[in-house]
Amino acid sequence: MARDLKFGWLSPAIGNRWSDHQPIVVYQDQHILPTALPHFDSLWLADHFYGFDAKTDPFMEAWTTLTWLAARHENVTLCHHVLGHGYRPPALTAKMAATLQVLSGGRFVLGIGAGWRDHEYAAYGYDFPKPSVRFAQLEEVIRICRLMWTEDEPTFEGEHYRIDGASAPPLPDPVPRICVGAAGERIGLPLVGRLADMWNAPGRGTDEDWNRRLGIVHAAAEGAGRDPADIEVSVTLERALPETDHDSERLVAEINHRADLGAEHFVMDFGHPQSTEPILRFAEQVIAALRT
Repeated sequence: MARDLKFGWLSPAIGNRWSDHQPIVVYQDQHILPTALPHFDSLWLADHFYGFDAKTDPFMEAWTTLTWLAARHENVTLCHHVLGHGYRPPALTAKMAATLQVLSGGRFVLGIGAGWRDHEYAAYGYDFPKPSVRFAQLEEVIRICRLMWTEDEPTFEGEHYRIDGASAPPLPDPVPRICVGAAGERIGLPLVGRLADMWNAPGRGTDEDWNRRLGIVHAAAEGAGRDPADIEVSVTLERALPETDHDSERLVAEINHRADLGAEHFVMDFGHPQSTEPILRFAEQVIAALRT
């Protein structure tokens, strides 16, 4: 059965010992993305400042790198996976998003979350309050962004942030959609239901976990007077590219099952592939098989 599914490519911004400490996204831009992206709907990039194995491992800054990719690869939606809102002031985030939306011809989605890497915040001198505060801040960030994208001289006075005539010309048209990455059932998922255009969910847990979390998102949407169907559901899957027909069949079965549970947009993290052959296999035997 044909499905109206979307597929995203997650390009690692990190360089590590497996990539000879070259940022993988730089390698992929030259050797992988020209072949891969014509088959994918979206391109995603994580937001961190330094590596995970060692702080000296390179990690490309997310806004700069996604803007660079936007100029080099056309006809693909662009989204961060996801921004930590506390890394940048809200009004600056809104202005940067408006600018990239205009420069990319309307291809930008603001992927954003409450942040989680506490020692990174501390290293850069940023506050890292408890989760309830971070999500309250995120809600204000989202409201500020939408005001700055639609009004000439918006003002906002919140508990955590304020703006006073924070103009962001030229106003983006269309207004960027907002993708919130969250998994917390008490605070994060209800926020998704109230405010997000897209939910990016982790690809772990049981079917029961998934159904419960999606149910929380939908209930919060209904409670806010929204149609739950208006929230696009994306899930990130860290998987190996298929090397055989059997590998492809297993991926088709998994993605079909997740689609049955309500996922619509599959963000694929394939790590650091060295060859385009398994990418074309994935495109032909998985993406095409699910769409036709």
